[in-house]
Amino acid sequence: MSHDPPPEQQTPRLMPPGPLAHPLGAPLVRRDARDKATGSARYAAEHTPPGCAYAWPVPATVARGRITELDIGGALALPGVIAVLTHENAPRLASTDDPTLALLQEDRVPHRGWYIALAVAETLEVARDAADAVHVTYATDGHDVQLTADHPGLYVPERVNGDFPAVRERGDFDAAFAAAPATVDATYTVPPLHNHPMEPHAATARWSNGHLTVHDSSQGATKVREDLAALFKLGTDEITVISEHVGGGFGSKGTPRPQVVLAAMAARHTGRPVKLALPRRQLPAVVGHRAPTVQRVRIGAGRDGVITALAHESVTHTSTVTEFVEQAAVPARVMYTSPNSRTAHRVVALDVPTPSWMRAPGEAPGMYALESAVDELAALLDIDPVELRIRNDPATEPDSGRPFSSRHLADCLREGAERFGWQPRDPRPAVRRHGDLLLGTGVAAATYPVYIGATQAEAHAAADGGYRIRVNATDIGTGARTVLAQIAAAALGVPEDRVRVDIGSSDLPPAMLAGGSAGTASWGWAVHKACTALLARLRDREGPLPAEGITATEDTRLETAERSPYSRHAFGAVFAEVQADSRTGEIRVRRLLGQYAAGRILNPRTARSQFIGGLTMGLGMALTEGSSLDPAFGDFTACDLASYHVPAHADVPSVEAYWLDEEDPHLNPMGSKGIGEIGIVGTAAAIGNAVWHATGARLRDLPLTPDRLLPHLA
Repeated sequence: MSHDPPPEQQTPRLMPPGPLAHPLGAPLVRRDARDKATGSARYAAEHTPPGCAYAWPVPATVARGRITELDIGGALALPGVIAVLTHENAPRLASTDDPTLALLQEDRVPHRGWYIALAVAETLEVARDAADAVHVTYATDGHDVQLTADHPGLYVPERVNGDFPAVRERGDFDAAFAAAPATVDATYTVPPLHNHPMEPHAATARWSNGHLTVHDSSQGATKVREDLAALFKLGTDEITVISEHVGGGFGSKGTPRPQVVLAAMAARHTGRPVKLALPRRQLPAVVGHRAPTVQRVRIGAGRDGVITALAHESVTHTSTVTEFVEQAAVPARVMYTSPNSRTAHRVVALDVPTPSWMRAPGEAPGMYALESAVDELAALLDIDPVELRIRNDPATEPDSGRPFSSRHLADCLREGAERFGWQPRDPRPAVRRHGDLLLGTGVAAATYPVYIGATQAEAHAAADGGYRIRVNATDIGTGARTVLAQIAAAALGVPEDRVRVDIGSSDLPPAMLAGGSAGTASWGWAVHKACTALLARLRDREGPLPAEGITATEDTRLETAERSPYSRHAFGAVFAEVQADSRTGEIRVRRLLGQYAAGRILNPRTARSQFIGGLTMGLGMALTEGSSLDPAFGDFTACDLASYHVPAHADVPSVEAYWLDEEDPHLNPMGSKGIGEIGIVGTAAAIGNAVWHATGARLRDLPLTPDRLLPHLA
C-alpha cells in the first residue's frame, strides 16, 4: 500500500540536475506532430464562431492612380451579401508605424493589388461573387516598376533592414583594388521572390462587449495585438490575438498583414464574426516579397589568394508606401579578411508592393553574390575554393574588430568537404560527363547573425507535481513547443513529460516574434530564467505546495538591452553536386550537403528538419523560383504555385545536414544560435558554382533556368 499523501498535498519531486529521461539535446518527436497529422490542430481559418460571416478582398487593377467611382450596388444586390466596405464607409483607423495597414482609408492606389474594397457575405462563395461584382473607375497616373542599376531615382538610405548603416568603408578600396595582382569585378542579379507558405494568410475576428478576439496566421501575436490596439484606439487588454498553429511564414507573417486588420474592421462594421483568408494569387502584392537586387562585387587579392580589397554594392527597390531596404551587402562586413572594404546600398521607390522579410533577408541574396565572386576568384587563381575561403578566414570581425563569440567556418569547410567527398576534384570545368550529362561540384560559405529579443515567461509548479510554462512564443512549424519543454525540463531537473507549454496567445506573457532565427534563443532564455527562479523558490520552501501552486515570472529586458562585446554569428558550408543536360540545358541537383556551426543543438530531430528545409528553399532560389513585374500592368507575373515553382520531392533527391558540437558561452543559458535561416544562405551560390564547374558557364542571374544555360552549351 502506498503511504504517499494525496496529490493535492504532495510537493513536486525535484530531480537533481544531471541525466534526465529526456535531456536537453535529445531528438524528441514534436509534441504537435499527431495533432497536425490527424487534422486536430486548428489554424486561423479553421475557427468558425456562431454566426460567422466570410470576406473576400477586392484588389486594385491599376498600377498607380486614384479611385474616382466605386459602384457597389450590384454586389449588395446579391442574395447573402451583408456589406461591402470601401474607403467611403469603412471604420476609421488611427496611424501606426506600418503604412501598409492603412487599409480602405483613402482613394489613393499606390500599386496594383492594393486592397480597395472588402465584400462580406454569409458564405465564402457569395463573398467572392460580391467582390467580383464591385465596379471601380480610376484616374490613372504613369507608373514605373522596373529596377535598373542606373535608375535616376536611386538614393542612399540612412539605414537598411536590421538597422545597419547603408554604407561602410575601411581603408582605401580604390587604391587597393587597382594595385591587386588578381581582381574580380562581376554583377549578380536576384529577381523578386515570394514566401508562399502552405497556410494562407488568414484571420477570424469577433467583437464581444468591446473586446476584440482574433485568430490570426501570424509569426507573433504580441506585435499583432499592439498594432491592432493602435489602429482601433484600444488598450492592449481589450484585444486577444491567438496564433496557436501557423502553417509557415518565412517572414511574410512576421508583422500584421492585411487579413487581420480587414477581418477586424468587417467584424466591427457588421457586428458579426468575420473570417478572411487571402487568395493565393493576391499574396505577392500584399504580404511582402524579397526585393530584387542588382549586386556588384569587386575583389582584389594577391597571387596567394589573400583578399586585399573587397567591395559589395547593392541596388534594390522599395515602394512608395513605406521604405524597406534589403541589406544584401551587410554580410560582406563579416565574412572575409580585407583591410580595404566598401559596402553600400542604394534604393529606388517604385510603384510596387512593399517588400519585406523573406527567409534570411540580406544574407540570402547577399551571400549568393559574394560567394559566387569568391568562387570566381578561386578559379582565376587556380586555388581550391575551400582552401581560398580558409585562407581568408578572419580572427576578428573585419568591420568592427570585435572578437567572434565563436567562429568555426574553417571547421565547417573542412568537415563538410570530408563528408561530401570533395577531394579528389579536378578543378577544370566541363570535364566530367555521363552521357549527355555534364557533372560538377561547388561550395559556398553560409552565415547568419545571432538575434535575441526581450521576452517574458512564466513558470508554474502545480500541487500535483506537474509544471506549466506560459510564454507567447509562436510555432510556425519549427517545433517550438517541444524545444521549450526540453529547456524547461533541463532547468527544473525533471522529465520533459511533466512540463506543459502554453504558447500562441497574446494573453500569455509577451515574447519576441518568430523571426530572425531569434525565437528559441529569445523564448528559451526567458523560460530558463523563470524556471531557475521557480526552482530557487521551491528549494527554499518547506512542506507541501499550496493548492494553487507556485509561480515565477521573469523577463530578459535587461540582458537583451546590453550590446554584446562579441560578434555573434552562426556559420556553415554548403556543398552541391549538379548535372546539366547538354541537350536541354536542364540543371538538376544530385546532392546537397550542409555543415553548420550553430551553438548547441537543442533537438537534433527538429534541427535537421530546419536545416534541410533551408537547403531545399535555397535550391528553389537557385533553379526554379523567380518572379518579375510586368512593366505595362505593374503586377507580378508569377502569382501562384503554378507559375512560381517551389521545389517538390522530385527536385530534391539527396539533402544532408550536419553540425559541429560548438560550445559558445557568450549567447544565452542554452548556448544556442538560431538555425531557421542559415540553411538557405549560401545554397544558391554553391549550386551556381557547381553549374560553372559542370559546364564552364558562369551564370550570374537567378534562377538558373535552361534558357539561360543553353546558349553556353551550343
